[in-house]
Amino acid sequence: MDSIPSPTTFRWMPPQHSSPTKHPFPFLTSQISIKGCPKLTHSVQKSIATPRNLRILAACPSAETSTAAGAAASIPSEMKAWTYSEYGGVDVLKFESSVAVPEVKEDQVLIKVAAAALNPVDFKRRLGKFQATDSPLPTVPGYDVAGVVVKVGSQVNGLKEGDEVYGNINEKPLTGPKEFGSLAEYTAVEEKLLALKPQNLDFVQAASLPLAIETAYEGLLKAGFSEGQSILVLGGAGGVGSLAIQVAKHVFGASKVAATSTEAKHEFLKSLGADLTIDYTKENFEDRPEKYDVVYDAVGQSDRAAKAVKEGGSVVVLSGAVTPPGFRFLVTSKGEYLKHLNPYLESGKVKPILDPKGPFPFDKVNEAFSYLETNRATGKVVIYPIQ
Repeated sequence: MDSIPSPTTFRWMPPQHSSPTKHPFPFLTSQISIKGCPKLTHSVQKSIATPRNLRILAACPSAETSTAAGAAASIPSEMKAWTYSEYGGVDVLKFESSVAVPEVKEDQVLIKVAAAALNPVDFKRRLGKFQATDSPLPTVPGYDVAGVVVKVGSQVNGLKEGDEVYGNINEKPLTGPKEFGSLAEYTAVEEKLLALKPQNLDFVQAASLPLAIETAYEGLLKAGFSEGQSILVLGGAGGVGSLAIQVAKHVFGASKVAATSTEAKHEFLKSLGADLTIDYTKENFEDRPEKYDVVYDAVGQSDRAAKAVKEGGSVVVLSGAVTPPGFRFLVTSKGEYLKHLNPYLESGKVKPILDPKGPFPFDKVNEAFSYLETNRATGKVVIYPIQ
């Protein structure tokens, strides 16, 4: 019982009977609405013929309890999801309509997925590049998620049913990523990996952010980047690069941000906060006289990046070989990072970047992957709506 209201008097009109003389004391049943509980009715059975007033003590469930009960009751046992049972190209992806909804552990919440985003790690995992540390097949792919909490584990303290959240559902991208990813109607996620969705962003925008913005932010932390320093971002128009520019400029307070892209995307980079844009098709960035405190290599050119960094500086390397002073970096998903960045997102200083070809509908995930794998996307490729 959540609450018990004070006794309330109700006017009760018994049902009419065609032959009242044959049933002088019939059992009469009537539905009575309880004041303050519009959704709660009680069947009252009395063995008196014409009662005038009834006094009833009734428990009125709180709105939260009613909503939670409704949400829990509406969770199905099976869901729609994309899966693959073998490693390979886009053709191994299958759209299934009867995949088991994942169980929720004590420290997890179950999310009704509204939107999900694709990342290069998704297709590299599907190709089998990390199979030595991967979870067992079959797999529901997907790292980035935005949606609504519909169930919470017994040890969850900071989130509740109905919360709109976002996050990267895999704490480590390559070490035992979840069998049940975000490209499904439901996914189970540890509370510590999530944050409340920024109030000014919709689910599509929120889903585009987690892995990329966590990678941008943590990479700069690992490099020791600080206010007043300069940075060169290689691949500034990509999912991570576009956020690395913004985070370096508006969160860390960079004195100068340079970035590479084709000339057609230079104005886009400047709109993100880049002070200098370099067309990598026309000049070698490493041959320029100016050097930088940090080079953020999002494209796998560590050997060239090492020539563009100041003595004592750092090179953040996301893929490919590592040339000193570069260091290999793999993000660790943390809801705390997202919570720290939320004010910058809500103020508009840092903005999600969505590829103009999206969002792709849920039944076109294979097409979205094919597009992502062309390496021509600007910003993030998002799947929406998921239903």
